[in-house]
Amino acid sequence: MSETENNSSPLAGAALPADKPRRTLLLAAAGLVAAGAGAGFAWWRKRHSPDSALAIQPPEGFWDLQWDSPQGTPVRLQSFRGKPLLINFWATWCPPCVEEMPLINNFFDKHQTDGWQVLGLAIDKPTAVSTFMTRTPVSYPIGMAGATSTELWTQLGNPYGALPYSLLVGANGTILQRRLGKLSQADLDVWAQLK
Repeated sequence: MSETENNSSPLAGAALPADKPRRTLLLAAAGLVAAGAGAGFAWWRKRHSPDSALAIQPPEGFWDLQWDSPQGTPVRLQSFRGKPLLINFWATWCPPCVEEMPLINNFFDKHQTDGWQVLGLAIDKPTAVSTFMTRTPVSYPIGMAGATSTELWTQLGNPYGALPYSLLVGANGTILQRRLGKLSQADLDVWAQLK
């Protein structure tokens, strides 16, 4: 048989029985590396996700912050200290923010007698917020955080600067939860138990 005929044989390039354990070992090792990389990425993502349970102190000077309300009166964060507080960063031009506002307002109305506080921090122009609040009033206070609050977002665990962004601050002043994206009724039900 010629060399050309030998290479065109159906067995040309096929693994010989002695190569099978090595190939199995290589495939198993590749699978373990892939599984380890996937698990490592999942751990890193959970650890660095703004959607996570926490127990961290807010940044220094946090309780000294204040903003103007749409009506021009001061909204001092210090006045919320000592009670459970839901802080919600939002904007009038953000559809998920607008969609979650009735849920947050209902949460406040339902739990206010239990000591719960809610503060909406608008990342918007005062005229846009005033017009919006006339059409869509809420029971909880609104502060005009404006676009300059991006440093605060980052310090509070929102490195993406995305909206909506919500925090749950316990009565002891510790940040217990944070949520990037629209809150659901299920989120609020869980948070109500944490105060």
